[in-house]
Amino acid sequence: MEMVNIKINGMPLSVPNGSTILEAARYAGIDIPTLCYMKEINEIGACRICMVEVKGARSLVSACVFPVNEGMEIFTNSEKVRKSRKTTLELILSTHNRECLSCVRSGNCELQALCLEYGVDNPGRFDGAQPEYAFDASMSHMVRDNSKCVLCRRCVAACANQAVSVIGANARGFDTHIGSAFELDINNYACIACGQCIVNCPTGALYETDDTAKVLAAINDPEKFVVVQTAPAVRAALGEEFGYEIGTDVEGKMAAALRRLGFDKVFDTNFSADLTIMEESHELVERVKNGGVLPMITSCSPGWIKYCEHYYPDQLDHLSTCKSPQQMFGATIKTWYAQNMGIDPANIYSVSVMPCTAKKFEVGRDDQSASGFADVDASITTRELARMIKGAGINFRLLPEEQFDNPLGEGTGAAVIFGATGGVMEAALRTAVKALTGEEAADPEFTEVRGMQGVKEATYSVGGLDIKVCVASGTKNAKAVMEKVKSGECDYTFIEIMGCPGGCINGGGQPHQPASVVNSVDIKALRASVLYKSDANKDVRVSHENSAVKRVYDEFFGEPGSHKAHEVLHTSYVKRSLYND
Repeated sequence: MEMVNIKINGMPLSVPNGSTILEAARYAGIDIPTLCYMKEINEIGACRICMVEVKGARSLVSACVFPVNEGMEIFTNSEKVRKSRKTTLELILSTHNRECLSCVRSGNCELQALCLEYGVDNPGRFDGAQPEYAFDASMSHMVRDNSKCVLCRRCVAACANQAVSVIGANARGFDTHIGSAFELDINNYACIACGQCIVNCPTGALYETDDTAKVLAAINDPEKFVVVQTAPAVRAALGEEFGYEIGTDVEGKMAAALRRLGFDKVFDTNFSADLTIMEESHELVERVKNGGVLPMITSCSPGWIKYCEHYYPDQLDHLSTCKSPQQMFGATIKTWYAQNMGIDPANIYSVSVMPCTAKKFEVGRDDQSASGFADVDASITTRELARMIKGAGINFRLLPEEQFDNPLGEGTGAAVIFGATGGVMEAALRTAVKALTGEEAADPEFTEVRGMQGVKEATYSVGGLDIKVCVASGTKNAKAVMEKVKSGECDYTFIEIMGCPGGCINGGGQPHQPASVVNSVDIKALRASVLYKSDANKDVRVSHENSAVKRVYDEFFGEPGSHKAHEVLHTSYVKRSLYND
């Protein structure tokens, strides 16, 4: 690798040729601030926060796009640089809604943090004409408030990286703003509700629809029996909201916090992840043996399902008919559990805590009401749960480690890895081996489908059959795989697709991390490590050995794929257009 010699703040440094100043500074342990920069996704030099001084240059340059060259001398913290950054921040604030105390991002806003760092003590210095701001709450999962937008375009880049691109920069100059085509609300277009725009926004311009008031009202209603389920990826990220390092498992404290919030029962979505595997594996085996539509594609991710309905409506037969674990759990609660406990399902309020904003859309889908009532009444994100805990005055770090309630708090190692890309595939393979051979897999770990690569492939010989599998995460990668499916050029048996890059651990409802962390730390891998460690430590690592799942089949469903199971645990899909959904 060719190296070049430079100086940063007087310190000699040798860095790879082709590095930007921003990258070179990080080699030196110097963090140049940014607002718009997202590594490999949004490298456009738009926000002008990363400006630095280069000896001999006529003006300051953008560190995120300016390449280094031999002998370059760079100054990242000179008086001229700091004055420029402060002025830029003041200009941004001149058209910014400064009601920070009531903003959902207060205390976790990148703009707010930069203003504090650079001593912006006169935020109204450049106040003048104000643009008319759009406020869009047309989607079930999200609110867009342009009065807090800084035109960093990170949301636009994230949406494009998902191969969706339903938002962009409209108008020019002072009137530039982020919106959809023809200034229509976003619900007129094929938004898949993945929330990647939200999780990448540096301010409060984008945020999830807040359902915490509905949940609290149900908890405080003496007529309601309120149950909560928590997805595997939530325990891998919730701690970040309370100062824990990325990659900390807070399952026990999370269960304790949920009880203190007043939920009547605290259950684990891992139970229904195992239930999903029982149904999905049975469906796959049936398709393989009886000439069904192949490849079969997973249906756990509502963002992916909505993407498929919009962009590949002619390929819906490939989708598994299984409901997602969230919906299977809600359906089981309001049928088997309600019957077993003698509770009228009309009085059960079913809440899910998810790393995903698309789950908010999913709870309102048709064919998701097995009991005659919605399978799930409200889905809240990891961030919403954190706000509820803080608002209730619960000291999360001082909580004891507690267990989930039985019987629907039981989950296996196969279930917990659902939260990482490849996890559903691996869990399904563990059970499919038993179904096809009658014997347990010699090794429950199918490591070829692990990892954060966008697309992974593997072939396994099972019961005399060659099972070729594919795993994709992020709908941009899903698109590449689906083009092969559509053209018939692939010979996959089974495909797992997750809507968000890296899977649920990187869902649109997960805790916000500043760009400085996102661009330098492998957050997805650290969160995934929580799930794989939990799996390795479980006594039971295959879904078909979950005793609670066995009990539900014995008492209610009969067997995987039964008529009752199809009534309660399976669903249907809708062909959607790209406009006016």
